[in-house]
Amino acid sequence: MTAEKGHDGAQYLAGSPVRVAMLRALREESRRPADLTDAVDATRTTVQRILAGFRERDWVVKRDAAYRVTPTGARVHDAYETVLAEVERGERYGRFAATVERVGVDFPPAGIPDSDLTVASDQNPLAAVDRLTELLCESHDAEIRAVSPVVIQQFNDAAAAALDDGASVELIVDRDVVDTSITEFGPATDRALDDDDAEVYVSAEPIEYGLFRCDDVACVTAYDERNSPRCVLESTESTVVDWVDDAFASLRDDATRLSSVVERA
Repeated sequence: MTAEKGHDGAQYLAGSPVRVAMLRALREESRRPADLTDAVDATRTTVQRILAGFRERDWVVKRDAAYRVTPTGARVHDAYETVLAEVERGERYGRFAATVERVGVDFPPAGIPDSDLTVASDQNPLAAVDRLTELLCESHDAEIRAVSPVVIQQFNDAAAAALDDGASVELIVDRDVVDTSITEFGPATDRALDDDDAEVYVSAEPIEYGLFRCDDVACVTAYDERNSPRCVLESTESTVVDWVDDAFASLRDDATRLSSVVERA
């Protein structure tokens, strides 16, 4: 099949949701035209017209009054479903990918397919914040490593609860976060300085994305231009886990301990 014919076939199939539904139905099992009208909610005339188009392209054959998909039709269906799934995934993960790319984060594309994504929306603007809080609350008696470009009371409370439950925390923030913490969250700053299980590092460069690492879970958080958490990509796959570990280690190597930055009275 030439490239032009392949494009025409793809355009023909994608040009009608009913065509897609019919090929999907025939991929599942052989069907008579009357069965197809019920399965795809189309008129008999529409079904017959589409079946003629399928036969013309050798995607189906008629046998004993029923239509069945050919090996070619099965391959076309499967390839289309694969493309459709990738497009849907791209739409869902596109905001995350675009946001981390904007701030210069070299996140590996191979880490996206097997990751879960929590996305803030107009209906649930705190979805990303809530998911990160949940992860902190679940991290009892564990080693937590995190990077954050913001300070939020909800995060402070969850981290304090994790410390109370026996967790240890390593956190990397930038100077703006430290200044905000000192001004608005004094008790949390004091605990970060006094608790032996909490170690905070201060990056000399602004931080524009977030990391979270605990047990076998690794997360990357994308923030918008207003520094609000928008997407949390979460995975246990080695591609993501190794990348998060390397990114955290690199940031920590270039950071300074909070105790060396903050002057206490």
